[in-house]
Amino acid sequence: MSHARIACLPGDCIGPEVMAVAQRMLRELAPDLELEDHLFGAAAIRATGDSLPDATLEACRSAAAVLKAPIGDPEFDAADVRPEQGMLRLRAELDVYANFRPAKQGAVDLVIVRELVGGLYFGARGVREDGTVFDTCEYHPSQVERIARRAFELARSRGGRLTSVDKANVLETSRMWRRVVHEVAAEYSDVEVEDLLVDNAAMQLASAPEQFDVLVTENMFGDILSDLAAAMTGGLGLAPSASLGDAGPGVFEPVHGSAPDIAGKGIANPAAMLRSTALLLEYGLGRSAEARALEEAVDVALGTTPTPDLGGRSTTAEFADAVLQKLAVG
Repeated sequence: MSHARIACLPGDCIGPEVMAVAQRMLRELAPDLELEDHLFGAAAIRATGDSLPDATLEACRSAAAVLKAPIGDPEFDAADVRPEQGMLRLRAELDVYANFRPAKQGAVDLVIVRELVGGLYFGARGVREDGTVFDTCEYHPSQVERIARRAFELARSRGGRLTSVDKANVLETSRMWRRVVHEVAAEYSDVEVEDLLVDNAAMQLASAPEQFDVLVTENMFGDILSDLAAAMTGGLGLAPSASLGDAGPGVFEPVHGSAPDIAGKGIANPAAMLRSTALLLEYGLGRSAEARALEEAVDVALGTTPTPDLGGRSTTAEFADAVLQKLAVG
């Protein structure tokens, strides 16, 4: 894909700092790309009153891919309009239902496939007259079928093993989830599939993550387990993600927060942003060679030029220079 347009959402706090590094790498690896910045998150609320302005949404819809930096600002933590609302709306509007969260370090090489547009985060919610507050976990079989199929395809291209995570001993949604996963499994005889209750999955991830290849699960379980997997392989500061749909652009973003405490100090670690950029090159644009080159360069920089969060003293700019140097020598 050439001359593709990338909608870049610089976000908040350290967001613009790590986005600038990502754009620097894209200009080096893919100079034909058109990179356009658009308001999103707290910056958009200040400018327009909306965390996802219509102009930004339209730009994202028509782009080849969306590259998003972290959002969030303490100023809006208790506000009626919050940056996170824009994030949930963007996912729903683009229908990027399949969230890939790779975790790789040493013997560990796994991907958590999280269903991203259903479950508790999108179900009915409210407050009853007696003061009871409720959030509803809702799934339609078609939602489970499409995320299961995406996970089976990924497992087929990797180690051929899929673990479906649920809470079928308690939840009706999980019993349906398990049934549909096994219906889809009949089409993938080359993939070994197992079921695992979410509490056991958490224990196994913490104690022996190297046993897993691909895990597929619903929205909230995936949110929690993917953070646990990230902690087991270097922390959230290194964790990327790709959110994909069946048509239209994917959303590629680091999973860490906007780190307002270090914003403007020039010490933010851009590794997760750069790894998300590599996922954009791979899954968003089909540029596997460039994706591998960036991943390898980031791995080298993590060893030679660590930022303060990793116990080093390097600045964001110095880390970026190290990545570029590795890209230059191949």
